[in-house]
Amino acid sequence: MENIHSMMELGEELDIKFEELVEHCMRSGAIDQNLYLEYDVKRGLRDSNGKGVLTGLTEISDVVAMKRVNGRSYPVEGELYYQGVNVRDIVSAKNRDRFLFEEATYLLLFGRLPLRDEFENFIKILGGLRELSGQFVRDVVMKAPPANIMNALQKCIVLLYSYDARPDDISVSNVLRQSLQLIAKMPMMSVYAYYAYRMFHFDKTLMVRPPKPELSTAENILYMLRKDGKYTELEAKVLDIALVLHADHGGGNNSTFTNHVVTSSGTDTYSAVAASMSSLKGPRHGGANLKVMQMFGDLKKSCKDVTDEQEVTDYLVRVLDKEAFDGAGLIYGMGHAVYTISDPREVILKSYAQRLSEAKGMEAEFALYHMVERVASRLLMERRRLFKPICANVDFYSGLVYSMLGIPTELFTPIFAISRISGWSAHRLEELVNKGKIIRPAYKYVGYHVDYQEMDMRDGGH
Repeated sequence: MENIHSMMELGEELDIKFEELVEHCMRSGAIDQNLYLEYDVKRGLRDSNGKGVLTGLTEISDVVAMKRVNGRSYPVEGELYYQGVNVRDIVSAKNRDRFLFEEATYLLLFGRLPLRDEFENFIKILGGLRELSGQFVRDVVMKAPPANIMNALQKCIVLLYSYDARPDDISVSNVLRQSLQLIAKMPMMSVYAYYAYRMFHFDKTLMVRPPKPELSTAENILYMLRKDGKYTELEAKVLDIALVLHADHGGGNNSTFTNHVVTSSGTDTYSAVAASMSSLKGPRHGGANLKVMQMFGDLKKSCKDVTDEQEVTDYLVRVLDKEAFDGAGLIYGMGHAVYTISDPREVILKSYAQRLSEAKGMEAEFALYHMVERVASRLLMERRRLFKPICANVDFYSGLVYSMLGIPTELFTPIFAISRISGWSAHRLEELVNKGKIIRPAYKYVGYHVDYQEMDMRDGGH
């Protein structure tokens, strides 16, 4: 391991030269911020009001936060639909003899809820595809595992290309086959990569437990992750609900849009999914729940009494003033690009977080989160002088849920990926079915044209 690190480090003399290059890069890359206004550039593909620029059409999922009445838009309680079906209805299904993530996956991929025999066949297909070959585990998962499990997953996904007889075939039938294999295998790759990381970096015992085909995705995650393989019905149900809620969120979120962009180039499935993984890893996207957990950890260190609302309020004010936590001035888990009154995923997950906290004897922890959510919403409205409410998003409680389930923080974002692979697959297939053009937005050049100078003239100029 030391050899690997030393190979990537620069010597003292080279460090000085490298710093010069960094300075050149900083000067070269700086663009006058006023030019964005002058040319009406939709930075982040958003308009001046923060609303996403329309770049495509989809039938896969609908994110609803506004209602239009007499030509004017009004914020409403948030709703999320998968192929036209309200996610609230999916998670409140009375028939609990089945787990719902697989049903939501079927719905996203095929556009409708499955009949009983269709669902049973789908479960058998996923169950039959779950296992990873011993050769793949030995040669890919166990070799030089990265400290970040998202990078480990990317490595696994990219190298699955080498184990596929038809990796570049982008026909719908072949991409569906590849997608189902990825959906089925993501939990195994994630858990195995985590244990390989523990062994490689901390000399911990390696535990590789094969999945059970008859178990759901949520059950298999807990079964493979825990040393005794045991879990309660409530634990599996809560994780299953979390997977359903993260499975998709419209075509415009960063990782899904990335999948559309890369798919439009005609590339293979593994490259497209690896690109989405790169996006999801970022702390502004899939890594946000970990930032929430870190913020609460800092809050507990900074406040003598976390039940004192005034003391917690003072801490949150310092966070907003960039005087506490990471200095970014953000209360993580609060606010959303689309939702204002409520994020339906957060509302649902919060109710399950409360139930789990009661079962785990962690009511005080849940109460702290609930207090911060309430206080932060008020503070953000006051400090930013907003007339519309700011709600908590799904990341606010997801980290708490995962921690109560005993899931290590290294797997927080991979759990998100295990779920979102269903949505990515559906959107990739939609892009291929509709044979869209390659996605190519424009950037306006605002630099200057200069004459080329020979090296001797450049040196003379200095």
